[in-house]
Amino acid sequence: MAERRRPAGPACYPPAVDLDLSTEHALLRSTIRDYMVAEVAPVVEEHERERRFPVEIVRHLGEMGWLGIPFPEDEGGAGLDTLAYAIAVEEIGRVWGSLGLIVAAHTSLGCGPLHLAGSAEQIERFLVPMASGKVIGAYGLTEPGAGSDAGATRTRAELREGRWVVNGSKLFITNAGTDISACVTITAVTGERDGRPEISNLIVANGTPGYEISPPLRKLGWHASDTRELSFRDCAVPEDSLLGERGAGFRQFLEILDGGRISVAAMGVGLAQGAYELAFAYAREREQFGRKIASFQATQFKLADMATEIEAGRALVYKAAWLKDRGRPFAQEAAMAKLYTGELARRVVNEALQIHGGYGYMEELPIARFYRDQKVLEIGEGTNEVQRLVIARHLGL
Repeated sequence: MAERRRPAGPACYPPAVDLDLSTEHALLRSTIRDYMVAEVAPVVEEHERERRFPVEIVRHLGEMGWLGIPFPEDEGGAGLDTLAYAIAVEEIGRVWGSLGLIVAAHTSLGCGPLHLAGSAEQIERFLVPMASGKVIGAYGLTEPGAGSDAGATRTRAELREGRWVVNGSKLFITNAGTDISACVTITAVTGERDGRPEISNLIVANGTPGYEISPPLRKLGWHASDTRELSFRDCAVPEDSLLGERGAGFRQFLEILDGGRISVAAMGVGLAQGAYELAFAYAREREQFGRKIASFQATQFKLADMATEIEAGRALVYKAAWLKDRGRPFAQEAAMAKLYTGELARRVVNEALQIHGGYGYMEELPIARFYRDQKVLEIGEGTNEVQRLVIARHLGL
């Protein structure tokens, strides 16, 4: 039998996968990186030490259009895509975890619900000023008794004479209590459906009577970000504060969390990249036994493993963003990216601190801040255990 030969020439092969960033994405990365290094890095430790929210820096980010990157221009955004947003969060998180959280929580959780389900009036009143960076927003899902089990929401909203009267509390809410906070979107039980709680989303503007915001909570890490407990005591908001359809809150927040996981995963990559770069630079400067510690194979292997895992994590994040931008299912990939990069950040930061030795345990060095900040990436926006449940269900288990 004659040998069957593959036809010659490139026409017989499928198009190659293009792994290069577009010119626009590459420019965005370099612009944000330059800004973070030149303008932000010098003031990070001061803000963290004083646990001070960086109001002026956040305002500047808004002026540059970086607080509404993935939203259309007619909604106040920059009109870019999810990949651009992931790149921005990664670059911000590479230098400052607190600022990365502020941007991610505002964009995904503050603006995201309004973009997803807001009416024309809600978009104009709330989303346009938020996406354009004039103010920031928040999302209230977690409660003292409802963390991973978000369906166990106890906050209630009762419709009385054309107003929703809200009673309950939310915990660990980001961006709700700053001088530039505009509103919070909260989940609340608005009745029952088929014998089960009916959960809806409601917009509550800052300053609404009955809406009380606690002093900032003291956290292990992310010291310059704003985290509060929110209380609602007979807090009355207009009937048109309902976001989307009544009873659609559960579906809405699942979709919001799916998208938000991409940004949290990007934070994990950025944090790991920043820690790796600190360790790399330190290893090339520190001398022991008459040699730079970067010349020791044990150190080289650590750095090689770190660099490899960061590339793998970045690929997971970018794929999830790519799928979302094309309107394809992405929930499984977002959960995978969030799970992997949270654990990646832990491994990389731990090894980076080990390379620093005793100096790494001193708060004067930035690596100590990275070590504190990484842990919450395995908890927030769905714990690692929840991510594994999400992945297992998508696998059909």
